[in-house]
Amino acid sequence: MFGTINEMSELVFYAFKHNNFYYWITPITMISKEILKKIRKLEIQSKGLVNNLFGGEYQSAFKGKGMAFSEVRSYSYGDDIRQIDWNVTARTGEPFIKIFEEEREQTLMLCVDISNSGNLGNRTYNKSEFTIEICAVLAFSAIQNDDKVGLILFSDVVEKVVPPKKGKKHVLRIIRELYTTKATGNGTSISIALNYVNRILNRKSIIVLASDFQDSEYEISLKITNQKHDLVNLSIRHPFEEQLPNLGILPLYNAETAEHVVVNSSNKKLRAHLQAKLKAKHDAFDMRMVKLQMDTIVVHTNKSYVQPLMSFFQRRMSRY
Repeated sequence: MFGTINEMSELVFYAFKHNNFYYWITPITMISKEILKKIRKLEIQSKGLVNNLFGGEYQSAFKGKGMAFSEVRSYSYGDDIRQIDWNVTARTGEPFIKIFEEEREQTLMLCVDISNSGNLGNRTYNKSEFTIEICAVLAFSAIQNDDKVGLILFSDVVEKVVPPKKGKKHVLRIIRELYTTKATGNGTSISIALNYVNRILNRKSIIVLASDFQDSEYEISLKITNQKHDLVNLSIRHPFEEQLPNLGILPLYNAETAEHVVVNSSNKKLRAHLQAKLKAKHDAFDMRMVKLQMDTIVVHTNKSYVQPLMSFFQRRMSRY
């Protein structure tokens, strides 16, 4: 237990246990025993997936920013004469060529929607939990390839920012923030989040936007971010959003607008109408992303996210 805790040493200096809670002597930090178990379990699970499936695919899918000069060496027969370093050749009197290597190091910024709609699901596993698992896999994939990882949590405001850094300790901190940070805002504003990303990141980075996209009028921000960075949209969906179950008289609550409505879910026509409406909304989003030529991964909380991620990496790799 404490082996994992100590990995988060940037913010954790001392802990004591009281009433099944671990209290951390840091600026207003408290982590429950349950969350610590989740972090440890997720670390083991994510690292297993990275080692067995995603590590190499991540590196191949997200190429470096270009070729950087490494060194010079003596010219050999068959070398490309366009790579001759004429300055060194003139000084030594012998031909030398330039050697270039891929500039591998990149920054992965996880931009995660933590608005109240992420709570859709059962009490132990919902859209939010699903999102955290995928983010952990991507973060561990990034650090295995020596990339930096950062985090932006948002609702209708930017809730928390963790600047990009390298290393396992940093990824564990990011996972902790994903589990413990609660939204202060009520709605979702993708534009506010992406505009903030564009302000703080000067160099081209990989931006993973994880959201259920329960928002509107964010397309311009998507386009701008996609032009400046390598943007990947991660769309998280729950079965209830696509098909209302037959549960009789059902009170529904909009977690972001606080609206209440009571529906008769046993009414076949009503269920068919809602299903058609929700499917049309998702289909419109998917078609729009294709038209905009934006990378999008669609995952469902009742299905494994492994295959959608593998398919995405394979699509990316086929471009090169």
